[in-house]
Amino acid sequence: MLFYSWQESAVMLLAAIIIDIIIGDPRWPTHPVIRIGQWISWAESRLLPSDINAASPGSLRRRGVVLTVLTLLIVFSVMWLLLWLAHQIHPWIGYAINTWFIATTIAIKGLKDAAMKVYRPLREGRMDEARKYVGYIVGRDTSKLDEPEITRATVETVAENTVDAVVSPLFYALLGAAPLAMLYRAANTLDSMVGYKNEKYLYFGWASARWDDVMNWFPARLTGCLLVCTAALRQGCSAARAARAIRKFARLHPSPNSGIPESAVAGALGIELGGINVYHGRTSERARMGWPLRERCKEDIIVTVHMLYGVSFLIAGGLMCALCWTWL
Repeated sequence: MLFYSWQESAVMLLAAIIIDIIIGDPRWPTHPVIRIGQWISWAESRLLPSDINAASPGSLRRRGVVLTVLTLLIVFSVMWLLLWLAHQIHPWIGYAINTWFIATTIAIKGLKDAAMKVYRPLREGRMDEARKYVGYIVGRDTSKLDEPEITRATVETVAENTVDAVVSPLFYALLGAAPLAMLYRAANTLDSMVGYKNEKYLYFGWASARWDDVMNWFPARLTGCLLVCTAALRQGCSAARAARAIRKFARLHPSPNSGIPESAVAGALGIELGGINVYHGRTSERARMGWPLRERCKEDIIVTVHMLYGVSFLIAGGLMCALCWTWL
């Protein structure tokens, strides 16, 4: 078995955070999450019957469970074997590979870059370009969105993904190094690919969606606390209002986890998130979170990105303080 002391894990997590902030997602070799997605697509094509209506809900759920369990087992096993082989060559190679793969499970820089691709044209009045780029990060129809709605979509995405792309993978990396962090990333990828409540995936994606909820349960609540702390450290944000928003609005979100970071950011900024979304011509009402103390504006995107980095720095600072306390 591979065991790291918590001090070793903390040092590697710090290095992974630095790597991601500086380099971001690697373009070569192919990002491991892309490989996981390719496997899921292949496995889905073999497990999902061509005529969904002919299959019973129970059968579809069983097939979905097989997809989820197989994916998680394969990803964890491959990652564990790769690390084991690296440590057989030399421990430092094992440390380096573990650190690198942890860095690929987080996306601090990637989230920031995606948000800035929306913010820059929005700031310059190029609305069509802003709508195009926000369409890359949300599933709703963005062709007619105005500035407040483009801002809302971007802020909601960055807030929600502070859990998925930062806190959760780092939490699982601390518990079980790169194999467990990559297992989490596989669960998150499964949810993003098959965890929809539509006719095709309602039953087949049930296991993937529920497992993603389970894995994000504690990290989402930890993220809420970290966002409140970040709001307390940033001028113009309200930590007290962020905490009240979590208590009042988070439970209204259809996800048991996503409402926590979204309501925290809404409360901290004094804006309202949620509202009417359009998906393929169909209108959907999303629970409203936060108090509309003012109109949303493009600068809210920048503040939300700063809060994302604030959460990352609080985690890094906590790890550094723990290490210093141990070493002194």
